[in-house]
Amino acid sequence: MGTVLDVVSGALLLTGATLTLVAAWGLHRLNDVYSRIHAATKPVTLGMLCSVTAAVLQADDAADVTKLLLALVLLFTTAPVAASMLSRAAHANRVPMGPDATLDELGDHLGD
Repeated sequence: MGTVLDVVSGALLLTGATLTLVAAWGLHRLNDVYSRIHAATKPVTLGMLCSVTAAVLQADDAADVTKLLLALVLLFTTAPVAASMLSRAAHANRVPMGPDATLDELGDHLGD
């Protein structure tokens, strides 16, 4: 029988894996590049938060915790920037939005 810490870590890992699976499903299911970018960043970022938190709870060494937290900080700073740059590049290349899209805020901002 595990301790409460093991149960919490397991639940966080399961949640992180589920969110990553949702992201993979979104990449497969969604029909345009903008929706896919959203699916590739939002759930994966939250899933990594859960997974790294679980790993931090199980880490024994302060150096390991520091490395895990650094990886999380890097993910949280690079994933939104990468998603923004990919969507701007797609928009600049006139990649069409999906049929369900009703609002183009970037186009309104850039004057397209």
